[in-house]
Amino acid sequence: MKPVPVIAVWLILACTWETRLCARAADGPIAYVVSGKDSFSIGAGDIQSEISYAGTESLRVTHRGRVTRMRAKVTYVRSDGAASTPATGEFVADLLPSGETLDSSDRDPDYLTVLNQPFAAQLDRSTLADLRTLRGALPFDVPSPFTGSSLHGYLQHIPSGAIGSRRSIGVRFEAAGPMKGQLPDRPGLTLAGTIAMRGTAYYDANSALLLALDTTVTITGNVSNRSNNDPVTIVYSRIIRTVSGKKP
Repeated sequence: MKPVPVIAVWLILACTWETRLCARAADGPIAYVVSGKDSFSIGAGDIQSEISYAGTESLRVTHRGRVTRMRAKVTYVRSDGAASTPATGEFVADLLPSGETLDSSDRDPDYLTVLNQPFAAQLDRSTLADLRTLRGALPFDVPSPFTGSSLHGYLQHIPSGAIGSRRSIGVRFEAAGPMKGQLPDRPGLTLAGTIAMRGTAYYDANSALLLALDTTVTITGNVSNRSNNDPVTIVYSRIIRTVSGKKP
């Protein structure tokens, strides 16, 4: 049984803070190391699976007329316990003159590129300035990707420091709420429970580019069918760091 897709989960928080891609190109590609793990269990350990990921990626910012394009490419190894398989992924996002961000290409099925995460890959100047002065926890609500209900959470400025040679600004978020939906490829199974998201991100204090990211999505509940009602736990985690950077 495959885990529930969470592409909506990985994207909604960037929209919540109304972050946008900066219109200034970076000085050459930014290199990152990436790792992650997906785990899934149902019943009393009757069905279990775990997939891990490890690789490197690059982010490049270019201009095409008035459109700013950000392209992230990742090369990694996907391991499921039985075998390790090399893989690649790519995600392209365009910032239009209107300020709207358009996902032009999504070939990142394992959600490993820096553009396919809950935090934007680069903040605009206004958002970065707001983050510098944020005091306390800022509450927010976002729609659940599985139901019409809301996830409730908060954003918080966290202690920052140097990542490699770069000064950083940090932010933490947590959000949780109910969820209910059918499992993919199993229309007879419905998962009902809760979904919780948490993570931290560190941005370059000058360029506003993402330097470090650590996010986790946890889904817990019960899978129901005609004969039983089994507990299920699904956990997705992703860690992305600039090559020379370490979390402060």
